[in-house]
Amino acid sequence: MSIISLCSSHRTFALPAFLSRLSGGLSAAFVLLWLAACSRPLRERVTVYDGFPQTAELAGTPLHLDTAVFRYLFRIRVQADRAVVMDLHGTDHFFHAFSLPDFRHLASFGRRGDGPDDLISAENMRWTGDTLHVLDSGKSQVAHFVFAPSADSLLRVGTVSLDRQLLRALDFVSISDSTCLVPDYSGDSRFCVVNRDGRLLRRFGSIPTANEDALLHSRPALAQAWRSFIDYNPRNGMLAAATQLGEVLELWNLHDSTHTVLLGPGGEPQFQVRQGYGIPTGIMGFIDVQVADSAVYAIFQGTSFKEIGQSIQQGESLQDGGRYLYVFSLTGAPLRRYILDRHVCGIAVDEKRRILWTTDVNSDEPVVEFRLDATD
Repeated sequence: MSIISLCSSHRTFALPAFLSRLSGGLSAAFVLLWLAACSRPLRERVTVYDGFPQTAELAGTPLHLDTAVFRYLFRIRVQADRAVVMDLHGTDHFFHAFSLPDFRHLASFGRRGDGPDDLISAENMRWTGDTLHVLDSGKSQVAHFVFAPSADSLLRVGTVSLDRQLLRALDFVSISDSTCLVPDYSGDSRFCVVNRDGRLLRRFGSIPTANEDALLHSRPALAQAWRSFIDYNPRNGMLAAATQLGEVLELWNLHDSTHTVLLGPGGEPQFQVRQGYGIPTGIMGFIDVQVADSAVYAIFQGTSFKEIGQSIQQGESLQDGGRYLYVFSLTGAPLRRYILDRHVCGIAVDEKRRILWTTDVNSDEPVVEFRLDATD
C-alpha cells in the first residue's frame, strides 16, 4: 500500500488566505526577517534519545456527548472555551463544535457533499483567533468559519481555492497573519512558504535522512515516507514535525533559525520504492503533535508493519492510534513518557488546566479526558 498515494499524482495546490486577526501572531517585520533568515542554511543539530527520565500511567475519563454517533473522530482543536472535533468519515458533517469545560454540543458544520458550500474530504483544521480554517483536499480549498453572534452555529465566511504550484496539501500551519507553511511532498524541501493569497513565496529545509540513495533517485517516495504531522505555536516561535513512520521529531525555532532533529529508538522512516511509491516496512510512528507554551506533546504508536500484516492474516484488528504520550522540552530534551489506558489519535493539551483531551476512534465514546496532574 502507498503511504500517500495521491502525493505522487502531481495534482498540485497551495494554501489559504488567513484573516488578519491572528491571535498572538508575529509582526510583519518579524516575518520579513524570518523569511530572510530562511534563505540562509539552518543550524541543524541531530540528537539521539533512547528513553525518558520519567514514566507515568494515565487513566482517561470518556466524555458523554449529546450528539449523534461519530464514525471516526480523528482530530480535536481547542480555542479558549470552545473545542472542535473532526470526524474524518462523517456521514453528514465533518466538524462538531462544543463548549468547554462541559463539552456541550453547539453546532455541527462542514456538510459533506458536492454542493458549492459542501466539503468532499476534510483533511485538517486550524484556529487563528476566533476563525477556524478547514482544509478540504477533495476540492483543493480552504473554508473559513466563525461563530454566529448567538454562538450556537458557525458561519462560513469565505473560501479560498488553492494554488497549483504545490503538491497535494495534507496539512498547514499559520505562521503570521500573512504567512503559512505547507509540507513539501516533492522531496526537494521540507516546507513551502505561502502568503495570505496562497502564492508560493519560497521553500526551505530538507529531509534529514541518512538515505543517500533515496535523496538521489527517489525523492517523491522519500517525501511520502517522511510525511509528518505538524504544529506551530506563535507565542514561542516553535514549529514541530513528527513523522508518521519511524520515530523522528523535528523542532524549528523560527526566532533563531535553529533546527533540532530528535531520533528515537524507532529510527528514521523505513520504506521500499515500488513504481514510484514509498511502501512502509518499519513501524508506525507518531499520530499527532502539539507545541504548547512550555513543552512539545506527541502521541506515539510504535507498531511494526510486520505485526500489522500478521494481524490481517489472522483476521484480527489492531486498535488505531497510540498509547504513548511523549513530552519534550522546547529545546528537544525528553521530559516524560505517559502510558495511556487506551489508544488515541488526536490530542489537545491545556497546560494551564493540566488537561489532555483526546480522540479515541476505537470507542463509542470517542472523546476522552486525561488529567495530567494526576501523576504530579
